[in-house]
Amino acid sequence: MPPPYRAAIVTVSDSVAQGTREDRSGPAVRRVLEGAGWTIKSTEVLPDDFSLIRERLGALTSDVDVDAVFTTGGTGVGPRDRTPEATTSVMERSLPGVAEMMRREGMKKTPLAALSRAVAGVKGKVLLINLPGSPEGAEDSLRVILEVLPHAVDVVRGEPVHAPAAPATPESEAAPAAEPAEGSSA
Repeated sequence: MPPPYRAAIVTVSDSVAQGTREDRSGPAVRRVLEGAGWTIKSTEVLPDDFSLIRERLGALTSDVDVDAVFTTGGTGVGPRDRTPEATTSVMERSLPGVAEMMRREGMKKTPLAALSRAVAGVKGKVLLINLPGSPEGAEDSLRVILEVLPHAVDVVRGEPVHAPAAPATPESEAAPAAEPAEGSSA
């Protein structure tokens, strides 16, 4: 069994960083991760500042003490929403399917989820995942991808893993035996 998965959580919000609003999204992400057995190594708040976000994500992904860095906030279309750009500037490989899963599920609740510019990727042996800034959006998005994260972390760590076999279908279980070819001795 692999050791517990370890995460850092970064809330990106000018108002939370200035102390004019309480951080509710970071704690929501923490609750979901801890409920799934993850260990939270750090939580912090940054303003919507490209350079600060990029610098901090670079430092966190250089830290061998975390398997994933989750950001919450700064993923919309507002003029200061720069979290995806900062994340992309740090990551080495993209995981577009992860962000697509979150958007697809979010659009079941609100068409505004289509405006999310969240990205996911890998830097070294660390996953980088952008989550929405609202507590509900962050929780919902995280729950959607929670099932794939352990496998992703294990693969990124370089651990020998095998994808689970596809479930058997009635057709595959009831496949007829091959009949001998005409003229062959069976």
